[in-house]
Amino acid sequence: MIALGRKTLIYEWRRFLPAVLAVGFCGVLLAVQAALVLGIFGSAAIYVTGSSGDLWAGYPGTQSVNFGRPIGPDVEMRLRMDPEVSRVEPYVWVDGDWRDRSNAHGGVSVFVSGIDTAPDASMFSRFLSAGSRELLRVPGTVIVDRADLEQLGVGLDGVGWVNGARVRVVGVVNGLRALGGVNVLASLDTARGMVSGPAPADLATYFVARLRDPRRAEEVRARMHADSAFGPFEVWTAREFARRSQHYWLFGTGAGVAVMFMAGIVCLVGAVITSQSLMAMVLASTREYATLNALGASFAALSRVVLEQSVWVGGLGVIVATAASALLLAVAAGRDVPVAMSLQVGLICGGLVLGLALVSGLIAVRGLWRADPAMLLR
Repeated sequence: MIALGRKTLIYEWRRFLPAVLAVGFCGVLLAVQAALVLGIFGSAAIYVTGSSGDLWAGYPGTQSVNFGRPIGPDVEMRLRMDPEVSRVEPYVWVDGDWRDRSNAHGGVSVFVSGIDTAPDASMFSRFLSAGSRELLRVPGTVIVDRADLEQLGVGLDGVGWVNGARVRVVGVVNGLRALGGVNVLASLDTARGMVSGPAPADLATYFVARLRDPRRAEEVRARMHADSAFGPFEVWTAREFARRSQHYWLFGTGAGVAVMFMAGIVCLVGAVITSQSLMAMVLASTREYATLNALGASFAALSRVVLEQSVWVGGLGVIVATAASALLLAVAAGRDVPVAMSLQVGLICGGLVLGLALVSGLIAVRGLWRADPAMLLR
């Protein structure tokens, strides 16, 4: 009877095509929704994931990178005292208001990152080359994301003002877009010059440390976490701090809850569409199932045929969804839409779609109750 399911699927593919497309559509919705969630909320931790530092030291209880507060310079000394630490660099975060020359765009909220400009610095090492860092050594120079130039009202080599300080855009990068503002990269001195009011020369929001052996990050973090003699500070591993920032924006804000709610709606709509498509497929074959029942096929055997067809429909739908999602995400990335996808998330989406198809198949089995041999006499 199982072979009957596959043969029916092959010779009557037109009847199954709507169900395959319905499952594929559900998969596309899931994958695109997941990619948007990863892309939008992943940008909240791009300061950590885009850098090569192993440990982050900041103000105790900081929930997200953008909520950092100034910490004392003694924290840097504490980090350097550990024999496992090979490099420490300060990181300055400044919330700013960007104005262009014509002020036609009004004020634009920007997040200024003051970073070390050494060629081997850790901050934003995945975005900046040694040449880009050299450009930032000139006072008053900044680098922004290419997609944000229009919002800022400037072009490459254009001039703007951040908190009243004049800056010039000397470079652009891709993939640096921020959540709720525009990321602006500058040197430590340039960023400190944008602070409202007098700023200490050693102002730092975080200290980022690189370890000789990154695999010992947890051990070193625990060692420093217990030492409070250098003022209030807390140390996180890079992975822990990135997750902490993403978790805050995803579950601690209304925007994150709304996106999660939409993801649940997508799953529900996909389940309804898939189950209805499979139910229609079973109902369309009622007379054939009634004939098999009259020939001695049990209800359990016919149920296995329906379930096997559901699994095949789900598998083909996943293939359709994978191809369509890859195309859509490529187009979105080319248009600077913040999307991201990982193999793990892709496998989860595929598993969910297969699960939906299987559950829908179980629901569609109810249609077999109508396959009574008596209906052949009507």
